[in-house]
Amino acid sequence: LAFRLLCRRYGAQLAYTPMMSAEKFAHDRAYRQEEFQTCTQDRPLVCHFAANTPQDFAAAARVAEPMCDAIDLNLGCPQRTAYLGHFGSYLLDDKDRDLVCSIVRAGAEAVNIPIFCKIRLLDKIQDTIRLCQGLRDAGASLIAVHARYRASWERKGPGARDGPALMDQIAEIKQAVPDITIIANGNTITFQDVEENLKLTKADGLMSAEGILDNPALFLPHLKGQHQHIVDDTKAEALGPADREDIEMKAQKLRKKLRKISKIEKKITSNGKDSLCDEDRRRLEKKIDLQQSLSRIEASRSSTHQQNVDSFETLCMRAENKLGLAEEYLDLAEKHPVKIRSVIFHTRRILKSMLEKYQFMEDCLASNSIDEIRSIVTKMKHYKENPEAFVFDKDKAAKEKEALERKRREEGKRKAYEARMMRKAKREGKKDLSHYLHIGAEVPTKETIEKLKLQPRQEALEVWKRHHSQHCLAFHLESEGCKRGRTCAFLHVDVVGNNHAFVEKDEVAG
Repeated sequence: LAFRLLCRRYGAQLAYTPMMSAEKFAHDRAYRQEEFQTCTQDRPLVCHFAANTPQDFAAAARVAEPMCDAIDLNLGCPQRTAYLGHFGSYLLDDKDRDLVCSIVRAGAEAVNIPIFCKIRLLDKIQDTIRLCQGLRDAGASLIAVHARYRASWERKGPGARDGPALMDQIAEIKQAVPDITIIANGNTITFQDVEENLKLTKADGLMSAEGILDNPALFLPHLKGQHQHIVDDTKAEALGPADREDIEMKAQKLRKKLRKISKIEKKITSNGKDSLCDEDRRRLEKKIDLQQSLSRIEASRSSTHQQNVDSFETLCMRAENKLGLAEEYLDLAEKHPVKIRSVIFHTRRILKSMLEKYQFMEDCLASNSIDEIRSIVTKMKHYKENPEAFVFDKDKAAKEKEALERKRREEGKRKAYEARMMRKAKREGKKDLSHYLHIGAEVPTKETIEKLKLQPRQEALEVWKRHHSQHCLAFHLESEGCKRGRTCAFLHVDVVGNNHAFVEKDEVAG
């Protein structure tokens, strides 16, 4: 929430939540309270879900509807946990097309707000176009296209997981499917990229994931020419679930009625007033009253917090100061508390070059509170204002370099394992090169973990080897978890119930 508010302050017009498990969001109140937070300034908002069943997606959409403006199905996540859990970009195979469309259809039928989808490119442009047409026909109102190919274990080369995005394919998609909103995603680091990509793709809008993490003011230049812009949302009041649901449910009902009236007006345009039934005429008569009621609700929502107004020039001056941006983010994070790992993640991205320059990167990563991070920012401000005060520590630099090299070696172990297993499958003529990556990949359930904790260590280890050998035993069974963290060569997957669903713990831009 804190980072979304910062981006909105500097020109972002629409924001998505992080990816959430549809199953857990729908059925676990504690999960919702931990993973989802919003406030009056956090609009328009898209709730972003991972799902692989129509029931879970529809249930999550119904719960989220009073608190957001659209529901998004993630069909782009390339993470290995998405592979094991069968969601994200791994739902884009032809064999899952009916499933995907049924998920979208279930969401569209469950709620009165739009359903969005975020996808990646398929191997052939015509296949991607057919996918978009299928999603449109199933009820999607908007498709965000990350212009890199869907993830697969064997894909390599530019345009796959890494390398430049293939923005020209988005232009072909927009031309072939003009009757649905298309959002372009990829190759966006500067505002010049924003303008050039919109011109190239003819898309209806542009999304940034990686670029805006480094520069929360990425979209600021589009505000040029506007007289003023609201920026002080630090006093935005966080609404409790009951308050949000009451206000938003009233607004959603009014919007639904106004959408029906809009359809009636289109009917008049096509067939004339004589084609209307008495019920349609009564609905038309209520249009002005409904619009006024909705305006009052939106006005009351906007007035629940103080708004200070700054000029475009003032915003530009603030945006140039990365330390100031980081402080603004920390202020918002204190107002709307989030997990410290998220605060570290965003601070590290905003201040990466300065953290490296002044040798505070490891200190930032090891921080346990916002106060500790703020202290680091204060020290860097002092060094920036007084360059002579900073003395480069060669010993510290050598230790950090050694630690980084060790981390890279450790993180490379998992990739090396996957590569070996794929080569083995290829040598043996396996049609599915990921054949051996399925062995031992079964995600342990909560019930399994509870049983294993009660068994003697050796018995638990034998069960683990048979069914879950690719997963980290310490992560699940040790009281302190796995001390190797991201460097562990085994999978760290958080179980959530007995249906093999899970969420990715790491901060990723899917």
